[in-house]
Amino acid sequence: MADIRKVRRRIRGVQNIAKITRAMEMIAASKMRRAQERGLAGRPYSEKIEQVIADLAALPGIGLQHPLLQQRHTEHIAVVHITPDRGLCGGLNGNLNRNLAAFILKQEVPVRVVAVGRKGRDFSVRQGCDMEAEFTELGDRPSLLDTLPISHIIIDDYANGSIDNVYISYPRFVSTMVQTPVVRQLLPVQPAEIPAVSNVDYIYEPGATDVLGGLLPRFVEMQIYHAILESIASEYSARMVAMRNATDSANELIGDLTLLYNKARQEAITTELLDITGGVSALEG
Repeated sequence: MADIRKVRRRIRGVQNIAKITRAMEMIAASKMRRAQERGLAGRPYSEKIEQVIADLAALPGIGLQHPLLQQRHTEHIAVVHITPDRGLCGGLNGNLNRNLAAFILKQEVPVRVVAVGRKGRDFSVRQGCDMEAEFTELGDRPSLLDTLPISHIIIDDYANGSIDNVYISYPRFVSTMVQTPVVRQLLPVQPAEIPAVSNVDYIYEPGATDVLGGLLPRFVEMQIYHAILESIASEYSARMVAMRNATDSANELIGDLTLLYNKARQEAITTELLDITGGVSALEG
């Protein structure tokens, strides 16, 4: 027979856990909508700047002049690994770190890691990765200025030739239920292909070369900033879903424990009645 007191204490403990997970779900839901809006709002700007860079790079003799567009023999690779600072967001952190590990294992040259977020930093340290820099505690609403040091490290290292390729690893926000780990090339910048219907003859002032030179660093900064916004949106979406599942599991466990508690009480009452009945029969005998 189950110990009634232990079952009662366990029910109270699970009820407290359910209250905590429910509160965390509500907090994540309140922050999730704002984070999703910021992440999705940056996509049109990112797509438009890619189109302008593609148009500039397609001009004769222009694209080859800027170092951020030049292809080099790959001897060193850097990865900007963007993860949340906190856990309790389902399998998001694990999926991101496994995706990074799979990417590093495929490379035949040394890979440096620029970790953005505590979970990615801790994983890189445990695995013995070559850490170039780490950035944590960017907050829930970082500005572009907060992310500029990350961009400057990458741009400077690529410009002076210490790295030959730069990739960015982050969770791409698809929906509240789906966040996809992505590793894509950041440097050298690969201009997107311009559809025929979108090919517009622009006039650049003071000149195409000057505009491209000023636009490419801004493009890299925007790509990193937008990836961080997508990571924040993915984090709160994953945390809300994880806490909702945890609350549902806790409520289901409370139901099972309550049933066990009622059965134990019934057994205890039945045993007491049998003892009383047996005692009365013995006295009468």
